[in-house]
Amino acid sequence: MEIRRRHRIKRQVIGGLVLLAGLLLAGFILYQKKVNPMLEGMARAMVDNVASNTINEAIDAQIADGNIDYNRLVLFEKDLNGRITAIKTNMTEVNRLKTQILDILNDTLLEISTDKLSIPIGNLILPELFSGRGPGIPLMVLSISTSDASFRNAFTSAGINQTCHQIILIVEVAMTVLLPTETINVAVTSEMVVAETIIVGDVPTTYATF
Repeated sequence: MEIRRRHRIKRQVIGGLVLLAGLLLAGFILYQKKVNPMLEGMARAMVDNVASNTINEAIDAQIADGNIDYNRLVLFEKDLNGRITAIKTNMTEVNRLKTQILDILNDTLLEISTDKLSIPIGNLILPELFSGRGPGIPLMVLSISTSDASFRNAFTSAGINQTCHQIILIVEVAMTVLLPTETINVAVTSEMVVAETIIVGDVPTTYATF
């Protein structure tokens, strides 16, 4: 009797372990097929949004400090009547600015706190009801694999015989981000007007491409 009871308990324990293993396997498959892709998609969107805001704030700070100045970035060529005929790029200033901005951004992006990069677990479980609720799933920027900055010109009409010349900074950053179960690569591109002026008269016939 005692032996049978022990065998029955042993079978129950084994059955329980098999059931537990099955549930764990089913949960893992569900996570891999549904939850993980959702988490990765949300992580990419959040990192893109937070990184773009961080880039814009860093560039705004440079503008506020006077480190980005239109008159240092471009030089005007004029004819005998004082009309602007060409715009030339001050490449020395442009290269200095690019290096300075990228150095600042690389440090700033690596210091993004996990408080900003956190996805509420409710966003994954019935987001219609629990969006923004529950403990946060932390993300972390591990490294900046590549970063680049470039400038482009934009000319738009600003009224009769007036043209607005804008200098637009384009920042491209590739980051490696740590999720709870994997790492992903996220590419972020941000554009921002960093300097502008109003040109009175005809649009210059020649201008530099940054």
